[in-house]
Amino acid sequence: MERANQFHKMKLYLNSMCNLTVANSTDVKGSIVLCFSTTSVLPIAQLYGLASAVINNGGEGFIFTQQSTDFLVAWQFRAMSIPCVSVDLEVAYKILQYFSTSQNPVAKVSLTQTTTGSVIPAPKIAAFSSRGPSSVYPSVLKPDIAAPGVNILAAAPQVGIYKELGLYFFDSGTSFACPHVSGIVAVLKSLHPDWSPAALKSALMTTGSFFTAYIMDKNGLPLLADATPNKIADPFDYGAGFLNPTQASDPGLIYDIDASDYQKLFNCMLGSDTNGSCTATESSLFDLNLPSIAIPNLKSSETVSRTVTNVGQPDAVYKAFVEPPAGVDMLVEPMTLVFGTDTSSQSFKVTFKAMRKIQGDYSFGNLAWHDGGSHWVRIPIAVRVVIEDSYSTVS
Repeated sequence: MERANQFHKMKLYLNSMCNLTVANSTDVKGSIVLCFSTTSVLPIAQLYGLASAVINNGGEGFIFTQQSTDFLVAWQFRAMSIPCVSVDLEVAYKILQYFSTSQNPVAKVSLTQTTTGSVIPAPKIAAFSSRGPSSVYPSVLKPDIAAPGVNILAAAPQVGIYKELGLYFFDSGTSFACPHVSGIVAVLKSLHPDWSPAALKSALMTTGSFFTAYIMDKNGLPLLADATPNKIADPFDYGAGFLNPTQASDPGLIYDIDASDYQKLFNCMLGSDTNGSCTATESSLFDLNLPSIAIPNLKSSETVSRTVTNVGQPDAVYKAFVEPPAGVDMLVEPMTLVFGTDTSSQSFKVTFKAMRKIQGDYSFGNLAWHDGGSHWVRIPIAVRVVIEDSYSTVS
């Protein structure tokens, strides 16, 4: 690494040249190699092979283009004798311009720097994060919630490649977000032992983000989602938002569901009901008491119903605040819910009406119930206006 922190001549592998044959047949001794692929993202195994070839042939560094994956892949932890640096296409193109216009292009790789504070966009949705809509149940908005899953310090199983990493190492994935959710649910269950799984899920989702269809990062800018290319995140990226354990312990209202409701509706939708008693259709799925609403095929109008249960102060009045999806008229009835000692649950209906006839794409909104105090009980909404049912947006 000390040698790489000095300037070295550069060697360029462009597109198809980024292969082992070229790496083993060209003189890279004392050079920092740039592998610039504009046509594809090179697989990890190929990158590892190229880096090893550069090392074996006396290279001093390896720079390669890569779309953001948010993964710290295992080979990056191996004891490489040269620095291996990934850059995006924009940075790589600037290096390429310098290489093409300089008579003697040189480069050096300095130590990484840790940046904290408000100068970086955070939080962000990771590139590998699960995305909606659900292909099996498009009437169920997915994902439910977002949780930390990037570069998490984790225990390493002492098998295979993990033996080289020690007892603990940093890793990323949805499997690392899941324990965060599980741990918070365990805490919530200890605080509210009588709550059902659906109630616990509702508490997480309805307190998960701010009162806007597109949530903001800590700098007040639209939340971003790493993808190809990066984009402004929406509920198909983060669901109801980011986990907020403190708020989830006192959600105010919950959307509860009995397990039999899941079984009845989903068995019918899958055609696995053996009693011949199915009356469920996709529209029935709209009324499953989820803390979200998704309508994938709004042609003219659709009305869905929800029931909320007060788990806060016994005497409470909640008013509805609506942000309708673009191109959709949204009406909530009633707009005020009154709870008392004898009235712990209240039902309401939401009617969606397409404002124009188009074969459109999803737009997003939200519905929040506010008690005038600290409780904002928010659910995300996704609606797609269509003309034809069987219509593919892929051409």
